[in-house]
Amino acid sequence: MGRAALLGAIESRLRAGGGVVLTGPSGIGKTAILDAVAQRGDRVLRLAATAAERFLPYAGMAELLAQVPDDVVERLPGPQRAAFDTMLVRRGDSRGRGGRAELARRLAWQSCLEALSEQPVLLIIDDAQWLDGASADVIGYASRRLADRPIRAVIAQRSPESPAIRARVAHLSPPPVQELTVPPLAEEDVTALLDAHGLNYWAAARLHADSGGNPYLALALAGAFAFDDPPTGDARPWRPWRLPEQVRDALVDRLDALPAAVRETLFAAALATRPTAAQLRMAGRPDADRELRAAEAAGLIAVEHGVVHFTPPAVATVLAEEAPADRRSATHRQLAATASDPVERIRHRALANEHPNAEIARSLVSAAETALQRGAPGLVADLYLLAADRTGGDLHPERTEWLVAAAEAAAAAGRRELCVQAAESVFAADATPAQRVRARIAVLDGSGQALGGMEEMLAAALVDAGDDPALLAPLRLRLAWQRHHQGKTELTEREAKAAVRLARIVGDTAVESMAGAMLAQVTRASGRPDYLQVLAEALAVPEEAGRGRLHHSPRFLAARFALFDDRLTEARAELLRMLPEAERSGLEELVDILRSLAEVASRDGHTRDALDYAARAARLFQENDLPLGPSWYAMAIAELAGGSPARGLNYAERGVRSSEADADMIYLTRNLHVLGQAQLATGDNDAALATLRRLQRLEADRGYTDPSTLRWHGDLVTALVNAGEATAAAAVVTEAREAAQRLKRSRGVLAELDRAEALILVHQGEAAAGAALAAGAAKTFADLGQPIAQGNALLALGRAERRRRRYAAARTAIESARDIFSRAHATPWTQRAQRALATLTVGAQRRAPEEESTGGGEVLTSTEARIATLVRQGASNREIATQLYLSVKTVEATLTRIYRKVGVRSRTQLASRLTEG
Repeated sequence: MGRAALLGAIESRLRAGGGVVLTGPSGIGKTAILDAVAQRGDRVLRLAATAAERFLPYAGMAELLAQVPDDVVERLPGPQRAAFDTMLVRRGDSRGRGGRAELARRLAWQSCLEALSEQPVLLIIDDAQWLDGASADVIGYASRRLADRPIRAVIAQRSPESPAIRARVAHLSPPPVQELTVPPLAEEDVTALLDAHGLNYWAAARLHADSGGNPYLALALAGAFAFDDPPTGDARPWRPWRLPEQVRDALVDRLDALPAAVRETLFAAALATRPTAAQLRMAGRPDADRELRAAEAAGLIAVEHGVVHFTPPAVATVLAEEAPADRRSATHRQLAATASDPVERIRHRALANEHPNAEIARSLVSAAETALQRGAPGLVADLYLLAADRTGGDLHPERTEWLVAAAEAAAAAGRRELCVQAAESVFAADATPAQRVRARIAVLDGSGQALGGMEEMLAAALVDAGDDPALLAPLRLRLAWQRHHQGKTELTEREAKAAVRLARIVGDTAVESMAGAMLAQVTRASGRPDYLQVLAEALAVPEEAGRGRLHHSPRFLAARFALFDDRLTEARAELLRMLPEAERSGLEELVDILRSLAEVASRDGHTRDALDYAARAARLFQENDLPLGPSWYAMAIAELAGGSPARGLNYAERGVRSSEADADMIYLTRNLHVLGQAQLATGDNDAALATLRRLQRLEADRGYTDPSTLRWHGDLVTALVNAGEATAAAAVVTEAREAAQRLKRSRGVLAELDRAEALILVHQGEAAAGAALAAGAAKTFADLGQPIAQGNALLALGRAERRRRRYAAARTAIESARDIFSRAHATPWTQRAQRALATLTVGAQRRAPEEESTGGGEVLTSTEARIATLVRQGASNREIATQLYLSVKTVEATLTRIYRKVGVRSRTQLASRLTEG
């Protein structure tokens, strides 16, 4: 999986002659690639060298010679046949005596290859770094002399290796030799690989980061995953607490292949808080820069903005755990002595002394408070847990409070396992009800979009809270969020109102403002006009700075409402003002703001920004224990705006699956919408129609009538029109328009419905009316600063004008759309406009393209004429479907009608008939 490009490069090299040397770390999939190459149809001679046999002379040759047919051996000259036998240890001493014996062995192998090369021969050598020297000499001798024969080689060797071994391996192949590195698998390929092995979406996606894209490590980690429900009630699997032994062994082997100096530098980096080359130099590694480059070349680290990151992260764990305790302590003392940051210095002092120490524990708490001020919740969690671990007997009552603080910080940092670890320690301690509730709330908050499956944890928290309004208020707020994720609108409103009432009793302004924001959100989505008043009341509640949960605040919701109302400049400005605060606050706040910025940028034509924001959000989701539905949604909308429709489709499909598994109705509906858009963009109209109809049902079930929040109506109309269901499409537009007018929604909502209605009118033969609506929609979107929507409306205008046979007007509209898309770097839309122009050019060259005579006495419809024209140009059914926004099945059915009308039986006959005509 995921090796098509690499296999293509190998095939290209083999066709040209010579050979390929594949390099990469153990487990990266070199053997699997050799298995695939071995199927190309040549005569294959294959050997797999092993470390245990690397000192056995001719062990590799014996494996190769055993595959040579007896009749070839029989034709060898006597001395060469004898040399053949000695290498197989059939008789005599395999080591031989003198230069004549060695020459005989080399000539024997050369003669064998010459005899076999009457047909192409493919030599495959796996783990060539372990090949014994005697075999390497024999193979290299023949390969250098048979470059003009149809003999090819594909050789795999582990990296990193010394220059001497690399040179020796390269000489095993006939020249020229190309070295290709086997890269880590991409995230989608690891997900597909593990999905094929029955691992669910959540674990598969997480294991891409955990394995560094190494398929062997990914499969080994997958086998160690725990699928039992943890005490949190979360049904998703968790990473294993202990690293599987096969993973540990594989990483140890990779580390052992490095020079000792490189391993020493990596060990210091593994113990550092945020390792940089400068810090490592000060900690006694003067050649850190060179040694880090070597480790990066070996695929064990990545250096981003000067900071060292281990790939996979488990490398750091292995380095730390494999070292003796005294060595770890000595290195921590050295790092503490050279650390310029007091927080880092205290952490290393504590790690250098593993015994309980009240002074160290208190200093760790002070350091945690400093880290909290800096906005580093992950470090805060580590420091509080370390303080709890170093607690002496006299500090035991404070230990539980530190564990609660660790759980809360870990939740903010998106480190769910650390959060659960700290919370479980709280539950096992003599904690107060308030501490138990806070720990449970931390676990709830750490679940993110998976809150819908946390019934058990919420029930336990309510029991702990009893009748205490101070504890019940934040719990009722979490219940409101949970009901919202589940799509239960009435229950969401009830719990949010209860949270507001309880928060007012105890003066908890943070809970009151967030619960008010939840009320405003539900009020708007349900189509009630008083949502602005509800939001204003929430905004009027004083917010306590630094409390986090920014993405649930009224300020954030106000920015979202600006997006819904087409006030994109206002939305962008407010989100950018919140971004620095989110970066200091918590992980979930940050990714929600990045995701919202990606949505705004996709709408206002800043498509490169959209891709950047979405990629940043996705990276944070992947690196932390957060549900992936929001991440893939952001990536899908950005790709559809400025990237690749195929990638957008892939992200949207995964987003739907992840949201379904998390029981997250919010992102299920969002991902369904973007999935429908992606299916339309890639030409699968039938799938798009099914997806968007499912979305329509879900929105109705939730009681959501506001057409401005999730604007799927125009896309559903497009799919319905393409399917010939104009009546159903008109009903969608009518219902949405009535709701938009009743709720006084923005001009952008109405313009989108105008564009959709224009498609219906064109389909019904009222092209002039459709052109007027499309032109008006384009002007509205231009006024609102939404270039992609403007260009889409212009495409609809071009479609209408073409139907009216006003080709010059159609060309003007489509060219304007293309130019708008191009300026916005909206690559998928630019390509769509270019296809429309190409189709228009062909049609305009005909005298009557909308009612083209076929020579068979019948008339083709406009769609049939376009499909017939594309067939004549050599387009496949899939390409036709993509260009015309139809499904492949629709194209096939239409072609059947065209064949009947034209009086032909094949594509070739159709193309010939049209050319003649």
